[in-house]
Amino acid sequence: MFNKRIKIKDLISMEPQSQEVTVMGWVRTFRNNQFIALNDGSTNQNLQVVLELGSCSEVLLKRITTSASLKVKGLLIPSLGKGQKVEVKATNIELLGDSDAEVYPLQPKKHSLEFLREIAHLRFRTNTFGSVFRIRHALAFAIHQFFNDKGFLYLHTPIVTSSDAEGAGEMFRVTTLPLEQLPRNEDGSINYKEDFFGKSTNLTVSGQLEGELGATAFGEVYTFGPTFRAENSNTTRHLAEFWMIEPEMAFCDLEDNMNLAEEFIQSIIGYVMQNNREDLEFLAQRLADEEKQLPQDKRSEMGLLEKLEFVLNNQFERITYTEAIDILLQSPAYKKKKFQYDVKWGIDMQSEHERYLVEKHFKKPVIVTNYPKEIKAFYMRQNDDGKTVAAMDILAPGIGEIVGGSQREERLEKLEQRMNEMQIPTEELSWYLDTRRYGTVPHAGFGLGFERLVLFVTGMSNIRDVIAFPRTPKNCEF
Repeated sequence: MFNKRIKIKDLISMEPQSQEVTVMGWVRTFRNNQFIALNDGSTNQNLQVVLELGSCSEVLLKRITTSASLKVKGLLIPSLGKGQKVEVKATNIELLGDSDAEVYPLQPKKHSLEFLREIAHLRFRTNTFGSVFRIRHALAFAIHQFFNDKGFLYLHTPIVTSSDAEGAGEMFRVTTLPLEQLPRNEDGSINYKEDFFGKSTNLTVSGQLEGELGATAFGEVYTFGPTFRAENSNTTRHLAEFWMIEPEMAFCDLEDNMNLAEEFIQSIIGYVMQNNREDLEFLAQRLADEEKQLPQDKRSEMGLLEKLEFVLNNQFERITYTEAIDILLQSPAYKKKKFQYDVKWGIDMQSEHERYLVEKHFKKPVIVTNYPKEIKAFYMRQNDDGKTVAAMDILAPGIGEIVGGSQREERLEKLEQRMNEMQIPTEELSWYLDTRRYGTVPHAGFGLGFERLVLFVTGMSNIRDVIAFPRTPKNCEF
């Protein structure tokens, strides 16, 4: 029976007493017709399976190739080999699935990440991606656990929507209209009344607006789901499809928001540090080996584990946007013209500016608040100075912005005024404005791009390597 199998992760921690065990997995290597390195995905560590010479037929031996799948029964005994405590002395081997080693793309050698992206359906079988996706799973679990323990309600917000939460306009359209012969109005515009929903619809860019509806009824909610941006950004930090965590809290101001976000980040990183140490150590060594190939000035000042400890054990610095700009203007990097992008009040800070504040100036994570209203979304609460909004971004070492949030504008007249200034139709968002009409309250929330978080925690350099099947410009494979 299959349910009697023991996962390799559990097996290698057992005391070997010649007990009979059943293990299943895929062959990583097979040498001398005697030693099989077997892996089942539960850990990067392989289990050594030892065959007695002459115990298997020549036909079976030839079929034990890289990536062939096996069911092995045998005795768990102490291992004499280095780096392993136990091994299995096979008494019976059953081949579950053949693999033609001549054409199998993943040979027992080092492959580049670029090559592995081309065979993303198989890259889970490598140690690097095994570690990345086990950590991704652990982070997702820790996120749900954190909010559940805090009493938040998990709200599923729509993927298909008729609103643009960000006002960015970079959306994927959803339609059932025949593209080769679109129905038109008299003025030549598309007649969406004949479409499935009877109006123009798109894939969501954020669940925030719907999250606010939930928060003004339940008090505290969070969303965790896929979001979509039709940005033509072919960079190592952008995806067209990604996952977002977006909590919304009634009866909260900007300070409450910052406190929760800081606690949240430290909590989920702490969970992974405690429960995925082996995978983190593997990725830390991988990153260290990779950085040895770089010039000294391009290397990170901290290793992966050191960086995570750094976030875990440091209280985040809190400064205003105006203070951040002043620091950048006074910095040696600015005076020596080392920044690629200009610095002045009113700019949307670039990653190089954010990383300077974190890594060079404060040497700890930083929360920047009170941004110019011109570079922020319509729903952010306007400050009394008339120039800034109660926004906050959390900046982390190695990546820059990792969280963006704000206190939301709860005053109906202020919100409508800002929407009119930004030419956002109030009629289409009348349902959203109802939360301000009927018992408005101070409330706040933030968004965290899940892949950015996984990128940060794993030390990977390209966001396409922390999501199973990346969706990017001109790329929608699998």
